[in-house]
Amino acid sequence: MLFNTALFWLFFAVFFVAFHFAARTRVAKLWLVVVGSLLFYGAWDLRCVPLLLGTALLDFWIALRLSRSQDERKRRVLLATSIVANLGVLGFFKYARFFADSAHGLLGALGVALPEPTFSLLLPAGISFYTFQSMSYTIDVYRRELPARERPEEFLAAVSFFPHLVAGPIIRASVLLPQFEQMQAPRWEQVRRGYLLIAVGLLKKTVADLLAGPADALFHGSGATSALEAWTGALAFTGQIYGDFSGYTDIAIGVALLLGFVLPPNFDLPYLATSPIDFWRRWHLSLSTWLRDYLYIPLGGNRGHRYRNLMLTMLLGGLWHGANWTFVLWGLYHGLLLVVAHQLVDRFPGLKQTPSAAVLWAKRLGTLYLVVLGWVLFRAESLPEALRVLQGMHMPTLASSFTWPAVLTLLFVVAGLVLCHAASALAEKTELRQRPILWPVVTACFAVAMVIGTQGHSFIYFQF
Repeated sequence: MLFNTALFWLFFAVFFVAFHFAARTRVAKLWLVVVGSLLFYGAWDLRCVPLLLGTALLDFWIALRLSRSQDERKRRVLLATSIVANLGVLGFFKYARFFADSAHGLLGALGVALPEPTFSLLLPAGISFYTFQSMSYTIDVYRRELPARERPEEFLAAVSFFPHLVAGPIIRASVLLPQFEQMQAPRWEQVRRGYLLIAVGLLKKTVADLLAGPADALFHGSGATSALEAWTGALAFTGQIYGDFSGYTDIAIGVALLLGFVLPPNFDLPYLATSPIDFWRRWHLSLSTWLRDYLYIPLGGNRGHRYRNLMLTMLLGGLWHGANWTFVLWGLYHGLLLVVAHQLVDRFPGLKQTPSAAVLWAKRLGTLYLVVLGWVLFRAESLPEALRVLQGMHMPTLASSFTWPAVLTLLFVVAGLVLCHAASALAEKTELRQRPILWPVVTACFAVAMVIGTQGHSFIYFQF
């Protein structure tokens, strides 16, 4: 059930009316959230629902035991059980085939002949997201930063809350549980804000789907690639993944606002970052802060082996995205960028000072260049494919490959990339109450996005 289809909005209209007008008590609203979210999730594949329920109920039970126990050894065993169970389920469904293929290739290189793995497993939508959300709850209870909930519907509602269930943001229980205790009706400013974000998100998703064509043409090709073709395709995917992912986030936050819940932002104009450090303060904030709080800091953070901790955190962050060596390399690449950036800042403190406008834009363009190179690794399905594209981007054939169709395609891609960023910036600064003339504009964006997006292209991050 995709956000950019009429089926979802029919589902949401029914849910909206039931939530605000039919469910009178807090408990009824909680169970409505649970049942509605499971129906939403089951629309993908009913076989995935028991897995979601099973992991959530296990963490609910473990958290209760953690809150009632004063035996630290027993509490550590309970926490380890939660972590092993969550990561075990995630690893089995998402990485079993990847590790089997990798082991088969390694043994083959050592001269050990074994049958090639042929099994395939169902990959539940959003498993990486809800696994991290559920696991962080038991960790917070173990740390005594969050009291365990006594009623299962509270925790189930927080984990399965359908706006963010399959593609984030990764919302911690500490953010949603207090809001489920209050259950306040949305204020009019929240309704206006939610409507604006939904329209902007749908618009960005539509632009992202249009950019998918040039990106797919590059990465699905097999022959030699000119510099212009390579840059056009790489920039197209740069715009596509931002418009697609941030568009989903905008819609999720907007839908939650219409129900009276506030979800934290997940993006902050990442392609205006002035360094790799700044980029990760703007991109996929819920994942980067999760990795910081539950992996980087427990490893020692900045106190000891800082660069090792950074590399390990980014390596696992890359692997979180998918079972492919290209994701591993993407994580290592960004880890290396962060290490170098921190070393430069430590050695040259003047880099922290506010630069002139020219230097500021030079830093932004330089950072964007590094990010685009990383997206090639992220999008490519194999290392040879990534090398083919990267080689094409740096071939001295840029001027000779200029043709009017190619130039127009590049201009279209750049315009789409700029439009996605501009839409985000305008949505951040716009208040519909102060500018009522924008209501028809926003409504038109919603209508156009729904008409153009009737094919219901899936969101990229659903596969994660």
